[in-house]
Amino acid sequence: MARAEKATAVAELTERFQNSSGAVLTEYRGLSVSQLGELRQALGEHATYSIVKNTLTKIAADQAGVAPQLTDLLSGPSAIAFVQGDVVEAAKGLRDFSRANPLLVIKGGVLDGKPLTPAEIVKLADLESREVLLAKLAGAMKASLAGAASTFNALPAQMARLLGALESKRAEGGDAGTAAASAPPTAPAAPAAASPEDTDPAPAEQAAEEG
Repeated sequence: MARAEKATAVAELTERFQNSSGAVLTEYRGLSVSQLGELRQALGEHATYSIVKNTLTKIAADQAGVAPQLTDLLSGPSAIAFVQGDVVEAAKGLRDFSRANPLLVIKGGVLDGKPLTPAEIVKLADLESREVLLAKLAGAMKASLAGAASTFNALPAQMARLLGALESKRAEGGDAGTAAASAPPTAPAAPAAASPEDTDPAPAEQAAEEG
């Protein structure tokens, strides 16, 4: 490969490292061209799978700032899955294909500049995809909004019951006042009879004097 071609290849690899959210390094020794085509199809729009030269990839990784994570893994026939879509779906595609085709070896990778071991990539594949998480989030928000709507709808009915109870209480108080107002007045008590000691003796004494 001419020097200009090498420079172009390194520039392209560097750009792909910089523009990808993640990169997974694999060894594809023994896989046929048709199998590699199946792997690319399995990754779909989530990642692009490219066979790379180790020497050029080391230079590109160094220029992209991911050299410590990948340099030690670049040995043997190497290919990299550059992730542009859902990282979880890309990891699932690689994991599932490697299980069906053990010749594909996941060696490690980087995600948002952080190194990933093969075990961590498999764990990443076990997570729920972005679409599933978004669907769950939307469902939770919908349920929350539905609960709020039912609460708001219940408020008028609760207010109506409260007002009805208040009106009933007022009516009971009014009936009691009306009953008290319509009751016949109580007759005054009769005066007590006078005792003999309280009788005025003046008329009897006056008659005695006149006789």
